[in-house]
This record gives sequence, C-alpha cells and structure tokens, in this order.
Amino acid sequence: MEKYIDNLNDEVRDYFSILSPTFPEWLLEYIDTPEMERIGKISMSCGTDYSKCFNLRYWYSNLDHSVGVALIIWNFTHDKKQTIAGLFHDIATPVFKHCIDFMNGDSETQESTEERTTDIIKNSKEIMALLNRDGIKLEEVDDYHIYPIADNDTPRLSADRFEYTFASGLTFFRVWELEQIKKMYNNITIVKNEDGIDELAFKDKEVCEEYIHTISRLWPEWVSDKDRTVMQFLADMCKSMSNAGYLTIDDLYTLSEEEIINKFLNCNDTYLSDSFRRFQNANTVYHSNEYVDGRYCVNINAKTRYVNPLVATEVGPLRINMISELANHDINSYLNLPKGGYYTYFDFDFKPYEYPVKKLVKTNITNNQ
Repeated sequence: MEKYIDNLNDEVRDYFSILSPTFPEWLLEYIDTPEMERIGKISMSCGTDYSKCFNLRYWYSNLDHSVGVALIIWNFTHDKKQTIAGLFHDIATPVFKHCIDFMNGDSETQESTEERTTDIIKNSKEIMALLNRDGIKLEEVDDYHIYPIADNDTPRLSADRFEYTFASGLTFFRVWELEQIKKMYNNITIVKNEDGIDELAFKDKEVCEEYIHTISRLWPEWVSDKDRTVMQFLADMCKSMSNAGYLTIDDLYTLSEEEIINKFLNCNDTYLSDSFRRFQNANTVYHSNEYVDGRYCVNINAKTRYVNPLVATEVGPLRINMISELANHDINSYLNLPKGGYYTYFDFDFKPYEYPVKKLVKTNITNNQ
C-alpha cells in the first residue's frame, strides 16, 4: 500500500510530513481496504471540481482528508484507536460529499450522511480482520465524536476542523503555502478547555492571530453564492436521477463520482443529461432578492464553519477572540456575513424531479417487412 503514498503529488506528500514527520506504517493496512479506496474517488471539494465556477489547484480526495485527520491525531496522541477513528470518520461519505446532505434538506448542519458509518465498518471483512488482530473493538473506532482531539463542536479546534482548513487553503482557494502551515502547526499543543476537556490550542497569540486572519479569507468561500448553488444543483441532480429510476440511494454510497457523472451524462432522459451539461458549462452564479422564473433558482442557507481556537496564556487557556482585537474582528466579520436568505441562480432552466417519475427506456424497433 506504499503506492498510496507514492501516488500523492509532491505538495500533499510534503504536507503530510508536516502533520506527522514519521508516517505510521501500521496505518497503511487500514488505508488499503476497499471501503477506504472508495472514498479516494470522492473529492473533498463537495462537487465543486465539476463546475467552471471554481478553479481548484488539484484533486484532493476524501481519503486524503481522512489520512490527514488521522496523522494529526497520531502526531498529538500516538493512540491507535483515536487515530483509526479519525481515519474512518468519513468512511460513509457519499458522492459529492455534503451535497447529499443538501439533498436531504440538511444544508445547515450537514450531518445526515453519517449514519452508515458503523454498518460500513462492521460489514467490511478486511477492516474487521485488522481490528480483531489488533484487539480493537468496533465501538472504539466507529464514532470519532467520542475523542475530542479528533472532533468537537464548532468553533473549537479539532483534528478534523484543522485538516480541512489547511487542505482547503491549499487546494480550494489558495490562502497559504506549506511553510506557513508548518509554522502554525508546530505552534500547537494540547490543553484543557473551559469544560476540562482536551483540545488543540496555540502556544502563542501572534501565531493564532495569523492563523485566524489568513483563514478568514477562506471562510466566505464556503458559504458563497456559487458554492451553495453548485452543491444544491448536484443534490437536485442526484434526487432527480433517483426519482427517475437511474440511481439508487445506495449508489451514492458505493459508486465513484466519475461513475455517477457518467450516469448523469448517459441516462436516457435527455432533460436530465442536457441539464447537467449546461451545469458543466455554466461559469457564473447570479443573485436575486426575488425568485427568477425560467432559471435554476434556489434559496439555500449554508452551514457556518469557523474556528475560535484557544491560546495557552500565563493565566490559562483563553479563546483568541477574548485576547485579540484583530481576531475578534475577523471572526465577527465572518459571522455577520449573509449566508443565504435570498435567491441564487444559473442562467439556464432546470426543475428537479420532486417525486418518482416513469423511467424512460430506449427501445429497438425491428422492421420485419
């Protein structure tokens, strides 16, 4: 499975070496399982790779994100159970990631797709054999929420939140380079937070200020008009394909994004396939205070993603917004941004199939005359 490391591009490999200077070799067997291989075919960008509205620097998969989370946990805890839980935290991720939460009407919390995690791990012969060999119980790795270093509530800093801000800032909207990530990452320690729970924290106020000031350029991108509209369109395409009988819900959790897109483009329903091609060619999202008829027009609210990390001070750990006017301004400026409540639209019409419809079938007619 060294080929996973070998197939990474140079920047991601260097980035991983920052997260954990020594890669834990034992983790490779867990990475080399069919369930983890599947999420290597799902983009971390929630489908924005497939829109001309965005210009991502390179492919960064959900597997890459999961490995990054595991490396952060391992670096700070050297605990196998927590590390594996971090690796598996997105094992149930469907195609286009949080777009399927949008499909489920869960655009603001984005947790509706997590329910399959336990079943996927439990039903994997390869994973269960590794866990049994290592003396690890299913319930010790199927819910990373039980480990506060791995995950905690917004806006606290956790391995998951830390990794996707770093990776998004490299690939999604370039806000930093590896040297800056290394500077910030090497300033992290573990402290007890306000509730007496372990949490990642910065050692120095100035480094934390730099982190917040830099990442605050990325936060608005996650709730932008184009981001919400692209994700909702992909959600509506998946729902329409399901209602037309071309996709099952299970397909979203078992197929790759490439396979799903091929289904979009090659289904017999030309209304759906042509609509997806129009989406692929659209490079602008428009804004309106009123519904625009004859266009793909939606009104979607976004999840508020941000961090307010702790800083280890002489009087104990304190949130950065309590000790830095700059950080407090950056955080509040983002929190006060509109994250929906108005209409956005593409300059083409598409009405999703809200209910099951009759599947169109091509027939071959033979002339016997």
